[in-house]
Amino acid sequence: MKATTVEIEDKVDELLIVLDRDIQHMQRSLSWLNELRVLVVKRKETDLGRLLGSIQAESDSYRSHEIKRESIRKDLAHALDCGLEQVTLSGLETVLPAERKAKVAGKKAELRALTEELKREHLSTAMLLLDCARFNRQLLNSVFGLAEAGMVYNSKGSTRRGMTEAFVSLQF
Repeated sequence: MKATTVEIEDKVDELLIVLDRDIQHMQRSLSWLNELRVLVVKRKETDLGRLLGSIQAESDSYRSHEIKRESIRKDLAHALDCGLEQVTLSGLETVLPAERKAKVAGKKAELRALTEELKREHLSTAMLLLDCARFNRQLLNSVFGLAEAGMVYNSKGSTRRGMTEAFVSLQF
């Protein structure tokens, strides 16, 4: 029984190190989303390309980290004699001594907070990109006369039909 307890505690220590890297990755992801929004608004295409390249490179190297995390979870499932789906941070808290339980609870709280922040920032970025796409589509449609004439409001608030002619002729 002692060997199993030591094995579990060693694997939990490894898992805590892996969770630290997960936290760093999430913090970098938040930074990337902020930088992405700034570069889109400022229309810095070369910097945007560099950012996307570095994100792709980081994603490729992060895959090995995810494999390591899953390996540790499998080892813990074997040591705890349970299924892989039962090896969660909440589940580990129930079987660990007080010191490690507090560390796991702290990492879980930090990961949960970062996950919520990442969801918000991802939604904000997605909304910005959707608005940019919608604006560009409307602009192109009005320039090339591809859209139906819409309603136009004047300074007094009354409406009239928009122009029906394009700024640019599509005929060659």
